[in-house]
Amino acid sequence: MGCVDCPIRKLPPFRPFEPAELEFVNSFKRGELAVDRGATVLVEGNSSAHLYTVLSGWAFRYKMLEDGRRQILNYALPGDLIGLQAGLMGVMEHSIEALTPLRLCVFERSGMDELYRNYPGLAFDVTWLASREEQLLDENLLSIGRRSAIERTAYLLASLHARSVALGTAPKAVLPISQQHVADTLGFSIVHTNKTLRKLAIQGYIEWAEGGCRVVRSGALARIAHWEQVNTRKRPLI
Repeated sequence: MGCVDCPIRKLPPFRPFEPAELEFVNSFKRGELAVDRGATVLVEGNSSAHLYTVLSGWAFRYKMLEDGRRQILNYALPGDLIGLQAGLMGVMEHSIEALTPLRLCVFERSGMDELYRNYPGLAFDVTWLASREEQLLDENLLSIGRRSAIERTAYLLASLHARSVALGTAPKAVLPISQQHVADTLGFSIVHTNKTLRKLAIQGYIEWAEGGCRVVRSGALARIAHWEQVNTRKRPLI
């Protein structure tokens, strides 16, 4: 599928391409990749000749300790760029796993030189995407360091819900995460995670459904977390 027909390019969150940018990105793209749920897309310590934009599905970034403990760093949704770290630094410092079946747009890392040299608007977009990634990690670090258990759980669910709804999903759509994913994101034991999620469910903020968690009262979760979603300009898409 060419970039002109990209199903996410015309969604409200994304800025439109200039004609020359669209032509370049279309030539920059090398194809699409289907990834099964649970498969690893990129592995920590490895290099990669490719960058990817999530076309559909969810993924998560994570690091592992030698004893098998996992820390989920954040989540990638449609429109997010993954593999940039290996593209610019040579190797991945984290791994990426498909949370759901994924479809990825594939770009060759070698094309980044031309992008930076000839397309300053797209170069700014890549920088913006990297800065946004830093912003998400800042908020996650704040949660782990200073928010209480109920606050950090509320933030995680409210923020994922907000990102999902911005992409055009129904407000009551299911977040495709398990209690283990929540535990590995927030640094909780699975027992502590279960107790915290049960409190939110009993109070009617969330409910568990087939395939994940449904946010019922997103505004209330945001208030519990002391988090206010910041509206930004239309975001870029590569």
